[in-house]
Amino acid sequence: MSVIKVENLTVQYAGEETNALDGVSLEVQKGEFVALLGAHGAGKTTLCLSLNGIVPNMISADMYGSIEVLGEVPPKIPVRQLATKVGSIFDNPEFQMSQLTVFEEVALGLQNLGVEKSTIEKNIKESLKLVGLEGFEERSPFEISGGQQQRLAMASALAMKPEILILDEPTSNLDPIGKEEVFSVTRSLNQEEGLTVIIAEHEVEVIAEFADTLILLDGGKINETGTPQEIFPKFVDHQQDVGVRVPQVTELASRKYELFNDIPVTLEESVRMFKQ
Repeated sequence: MSVIKVENLTVQYAGEETNALDGVSLEVQKGEFVALLGAHGAGKTTLCLSLNGIVPNMISADMYGSIEVLGEVPPKIPVRQLATKVGSIFDNPEFQMSQLTVFEEVALGLQNLGVEKSTIEKNIKESLKLVGLEGFEERSPFEISGGQQQRLAMASALAMKPEILILDEPTSNLDPIGKEEVFSVTRSLNQEEGLTVIIAEHEVEVIAEFADTLILLDGGKINETGTPQEIFPKFVDHQQDVGVRVPQVTELASRKYELFNDIPVTLEESVRMFKQ
């Protein structure tokens, strides 16, 4: 079942001569894990912000075409209301935080919607458990690690009970431990809780392992769409052209093709495909 449908979406920011998105069309199925890839300025962030309604509701832009998310049209409803269906995680969680405690931070969005106190407490408990932050309720958001802050941002989104989670380069400011924490939670939310995940991310080794579908953006247009197995081997010799790195195992196998039955995109695949 399709939960997102975009047709011929074009977005142009005020004062810009070129389109941030140019005729983008796509569909996302319920429970799918979709990765957005592309160089800086390819349109990944604008697509994320269009799906959660921040563009054009909070960031002014001209928008053409159609976009539908879980039966809603994002440009036509308040961002706060859409957050009950679409959770959003950005690259620097600390800038999003304003409350004195973890509990208050997660409660804020629910309180703004006028949710009952008992429901708020229940949702906070459940969301903190999902991201592994049980027992952090009275901690300051500004005194925990970067990875924990990003998981707190995820808990704040999850407390709204969304069906879709959009993450825009969530690990770009994290160390390896923090990155692993965020990826582990994201994978669990997708595979165990059934959330639809859309992530813009440069960590291609992780994307190759978890993503069902890759969407490669270039200059605001969709260049390619397909599985990691379809996309990554195709761009081994064109990484600089499209601004996307392929997994190291894919690049190595392409240079030593005689050793493999096919070109792998994950380490697990490379072991399975290695010619005995």
